[in-house]
Amino acid sequence: MTVFRSFLFAPGNDARKVGKVFSFGADAVILDLEDAVPLAEKPAAREQVVDALKRDRACPGYVRVNAYDTEFCYRDFAEVVGPWLDGVVLPKVESADQVKSADWLLGNLEREQDLGAGTIALIPIIETARGLQAAEAVASAGTRARRLVLGGADLTADLNLDSPTDEWTLAHARAMLVQTSRAAGIEPPIDTVWLDVQDLNNLEKAAGRAKQMGFQGKVCIHPSQVDVVNRVFAPTAADIERAEEIVRAFEKALASGSASIRIDGQFIDYAIVRKAQRTLEIAEAIRRRG
Repeated sequence: MTVFRSFLFAPGNDARKVGKVFSFGADAVILDLEDAVPLAEKPAAREQVVDALKRDRACPGYVRVNAYDTEFCYRDFAEVVGPWLDGVVLPKVESADQVKSADWLLGNLEREQDLGAGTIALIPIIETARGLQAAEAVASAGTRARRLVLGGADLTADLNLDSPTDEWTLAHARAMLVQTSRAAGIEPPIDTVWLDVQDLNNLEKAAGRAKQMGFQGKVCIHPSQVDVVNRVFAPTAADIERAEEIVRAFEKALASGSASIRIDGQFIDYAIVRKAQRTLEIAEAIRRRG
């Protein structure tokens, strides 16, 4: 089981940040060639990103390329794909065809470099109205894309939404991505960034809401956000203890011919047990990651 609680962004043209970003405890890092990099610096940033990915690092390294319909996208793919890369993040996805095309391109680049088919992961970002409408098709396109990311900042701007602290205006988008991902049989999605890097209190609340809505993790834009996000999206000791209790009691009940029990007044059936088992799987995946 793969668990990504936190993805930490770093601008691909900033040598200092790229050199340090893998040391902050994120489950994965995204080196950015898109929004964080000025137009004039995009070509040179590719080489810097590849150099960083070739060094020893503590977690998987992804690259956010430029959007599919830009002049930079193809060269981004062609120059960053190699045995040093764990995945590509594709922004502003608005159709299944874009993801299929990216999947095809990655497959060809993998063959050219003698990499196994499907070695490089692909993560689409849903961040426009068109993308939200196409999310179901994107998720069920049958490509290597196993999880979606919600791009809340761009989506908020595209839909002309307000940005209240409790983020209620994004509730519909979050619910849609969770439902769409589950229906397509892919992993739970990754939640959008929290833009106020000094407001860790409300970041924690936002991450908690996203977890409650079914997200598996959250994108971070500053190292200070990583510990908060990792903690929120990890099962607590009490969560693990309760899950173990539920699984043990249910297995005992099944052995005696019953498939429904009560623990401390709570009704327990297969659905509750599956959730408890997932909690234990997540905890074990985090433990293995160390």
